[in-house]
Amino acid sequence: MQFHHHGYVSGDPRVQPAAGVGIDRPVELPDEVDVLIVGSGPAGMLAAAQLSQFPNVTTRIVERRPGRLAIGQADGIQARSVETFQAFGFAGRIIDEAYAITEMAFWKPDATDPSRIIRTARTPDDPAGISEFPHLIVNQARVLDYFAEFMANSPARMTPDYGYEFQDLEVSSEGEYPVTVTLLHTSGPHEGRHRTVRAKYVVGADGARSKVRQAIGCTLAGDAANHAWGVMDALAVTDFPDIRTKCAIQSGSGGSILLIPREGGHLFRMYVDLGEVDPDDNGAVRSTTIEEIIQKANGILHPYTLDVRNVAWHSVYEVGHRLTDRFDDVLPEDRGTRTPRVFITGDACHTHSAKAGQGMNVSMQDGFNIAWKLGHVLEGRSPEALLSTYSEERQVVAKNLIDFDKEWSTMMAKKPEEFGDPTELENFYVSTAEFPAGFMTEYAPSMLIAAADHQDLATGFPVGKRFKSAPVVRVGDTNPIHLGHHATADGRWRIYVFADQALPSRGKQAAASATDRFAEWIANSPESPLAATPSGADPDAWFDVKVIYQQAHSDLDMAAVPAVFKPQVGPFKLTDYEKVYATDPAADIFELRGVDRGGVVVVVRPDQYVANVLPLTSTAELGAFFTPLLAPRLEASLASGAAR
Repeated sequence: MQFHHHGYVSGDPRVQPAAGVGIDRPVELPDEVDVLIVGSGPAGMLAAAQLSQFPNVTTRIVERRPGRLAIGQADGIQARSVETFQAFGFAGRIIDEAYAITEMAFWKPDATDPSRIIRTARTPDDPAGISEFPHLIVNQARVLDYFAEFMANSPARMTPDYGYEFQDLEVSSEGEYPVTVTLLHTSGPHEGRHRTVRAKYVVGADGARSKVRQAIGCTLAGDAANHAWGVMDALAVTDFPDIRTKCAIQSGSGGSILLIPREGGHLFRMYVDLGEVDPDDNGAVRSTTIEEIIQKANGILHPYTLDVRNVAWHSVYEVGHRLTDRFDDVLPEDRGTRTPRVFITGDACHTHSAKAGQGMNVSMQDGFNIAWKLGHVLEGRSPEALLSTYSEERQVVAKNLIDFDKEWSTMMAKKPEEFGDPTELENFYVSTAEFPAGFMTEYAPSMLIAAADHQDLATGFPVGKRFKSAPVVRVGDTNPIHLGHHATADGRWRIYVFADQALPSRGKQAAASATDRFAEWIANSPESPLAATPSGADPDAWFDVKVIYQQAHSDLDMAAVPAVFKPQVGPFKLTDYEKVYATDPAADIFELRGVDRGGVVVVVRPDQYVANVLPLTSTAELGAFFTPLLAPRLEASLASGAAR
């Protein structure tokens, strides 16, 4: 964490100075906003948290509840989400209070007495070590609390506007605020009254029954598996030995349980198999009582017993998999002819079972994806065409998720005798670990993702996939850190310069290294993306340029490192010493991530996905990649440079 560059900070450094719309922010919901987010679930709160880092963008988030969520249905936090929490500054704190899954136990009928269950296998949760972050279980409400804290401490000083229910919207082709939104006061002195707000853009994060989705003519299409599950968050006394371990339990009497211990050391969640549902059931299974769910759970657990003392929450649901045809308000025949104005995220556009622990995780990445793009467009950093990439990117991810969840939920519902291989369930769990952990997302080439023409130069940073961190040593203070952990959710692009084998050289030397030449280009060329940075802003305001040298930190002379890697920031123009790194002798990042030692540039988007990999010498290619992303400001800069 960096602070003091605007002057001495004596209080909590997580509280950033108010700026822009955060100065004297109105308590009441304004009549006109840049972005109106509907719904304060995971997708909406992450989107709001990201946009709170753009203080010149007026963003408000409305929620029909009168206050914060007390208990959420979602609880699984995949490692990719914890990586994201790191960027928002609360990964360490939520890890401390959460339950960490390190292993999964599999229980099946005893071959000698099928009425009894026995443990047949234990499998590690992350057998391949795909992330340095753990797989967590924590209440969704706490996740929202952390995002709310981040928003409130941000320059925009954002807080949710509770007590507003979305009713409808209309999109006009004219005006600065073309989306007219009708809201209903659900609490407070104006309860029952309607309210109109005009917005430039609307983000619908209002759940599976989304009214925003309905307003833009999208429908969820898919199928139901005609299989019901009872779920409960419970406190109980039991002789089942793995009550504090994640378990897949299959009984000989029919029925399965997915057991997930919860945070706090005592609470656990059980998904209890209620069996096949008649297609003509008309929802009757949803009236299954908690007593019936507990009785069913005890039957599956035999010979063990479960004495439930308290139930914090319970529900009954039927497995269904549905996906919308688009994630914004532009019809297929209108693609490319107008800018999307309304976007839907999370359960508003994809629904599936809860047992793979994906709903909250994928929803948050929806919010991350659209939020930084809206921030860039509204601040004038990028053209409106950027917004069309949201639906293109996230719909593919949702489709892959639904395909995976269909397979996993089908296997969980199978009877033991229906498996051809008795180890099929645990083998599937291990072999597919990367997908549910959130690391299989791979965006296709687009204006935001370059073709992987130079992928061989950095095989460990696949273009289109999330930037996988690795250990390095920060030269200025000699501290070992993870490279990716220093990237915060501040809306900036990251440009990681993996240096060639030469040491940085002082002065103007004829035999300057490829790294020094790149530094000169990116700092001073009109074709550099840094040329788009507004006059008067810090030189790293839009682009965070870091260098990683191949040598040990003790061999590097900080005075010789090019100035672009040590920018002067803040009103006092203080030198930032935290962008220069060396290899960790115990874990060489060049070796770990297959980085060519001739020098490589890895470009990473604000939402942590690798956008481009190219040789250190391909400055023209790097400039060409960024030009359409920074129009029109960069185009004007290039035009003036060409004229000179």
